Amino acid sequence: MHLAISRARKEELIAEYKGILDDSNGFIIVKYGGLSVPQVDGLRQAIREAEGKYMVTKNTLFTKTLQDNGWAVPDDLLNGPVAIAFGMDNFPGVAKAVLEYTNHKDFVDKFDIRGGVMGDDILNAQGVDVISKLPTLDELRAQLAGLIVSPAQGLVNVVYAATGQVVNVLQAYLDDRGEGDGDAA
Repeated sequence: MHLAISRARKEELIAEYKGILDDSNGFIIVKYGGLSVPQVDGLRQAIREAEGKYMVTKNTLFTKTLQDNGWAVPDDLLNGPVAIAFGMDNFPGVAKAVLEYTNHKDFVDKFDIRGGVMGDDILNAQGVDVISKLPTLDELRAQLAGLIVSPAQGLVNVVYAATGQVVNVLQAYLDDRGEGDGDAA
């Protein structure tokens, strides 16, 4: 038996979904059933650590929020008991966290990744898997820092080598004149 929710509560949920979508760069739709409270809590924690958010949504209201805010609407994925894992600033990291956490025997037949949405693209389960293999935001930052530092380190090495060569040339000049070792009288 489903109790109808009030119009005010519907508006609250739509506003909550909109706020999350505004801060999100993608989401994963999962079918769940029969998960224990500790399993759900562990999944939420894994997603939270990846800078994401996990929540059970009301499909009709979530669909309306997607439509109203210009997101792709995966109608065929939003039916039955589903939950959403939102990638707030780190969609690849959230996808990786969901797949890693749920990829063991305790989740077989209880949890299924249906697909997801990233920008205007509707992803199937394989698409979510591909996204999970992309570098996370922290990994990208490290790669960018490496690209920035690498040329600077190379410049330091060139300057150091050039300075060393200048010192060697001056030392050789002084040695030739007999002034390099301080023995000149």
